[in-house]
Amino acid sequence: MMYPSNGQGLRRSPLPWGGGTEVNAIYGVAEPVLPPRIGKVRFAKDQLPPVNAFWSVTMYDGKSQLLIENPINRYLINSPMLSGMKKNPDGSLTLYIQKESPGKAKEANWLPALNGPVYLVMRLYWPKETPPSILPPGDGTWKPPAIVAAT
Repeated sequence: MMYPSNGQGLRRSPLPWGGGTEVNAIYGVAEPVLPPRIGKVRFAKDQLPPVNAFWSVTMYDGKSQLLIENPINRYLINSPMLSGMKKNPDGSLTLYIQKESPGKAKEANWLPALNGPVYLVMRLYWPKETPPSILPPGDGTWKPPAIVAAT
């Protein structure tokens, strides 16, 4: 998983966001991911992060904890980018988290990684409170997908 299913690693935002909801944002932080585990994150059809505002997946260098310089200057993938992304024939969405390009046809879904460890952070702003939901943290009906090793 991108973060533990027991709710550890989930953080609530202290800043107000959205229509007065108690939980304004959820931050999920994965343990450092090492190659060859870096690869793909696949959201099943109709299983994108359930939010009222937006979501993002940001990658950081596992050693420096800074953003990763890369040839396409992309440091995150987020919901505002969905219209330009390519869905799979079954309606699912795959994010490619790897050093090498997955090919021109899939580059809109690519988050360039290092050959070394990386951290992935998923942020859900103004998460939905009704199922499917990540709330309450660690016990919600929606769980983030696993990081699947590249093949």
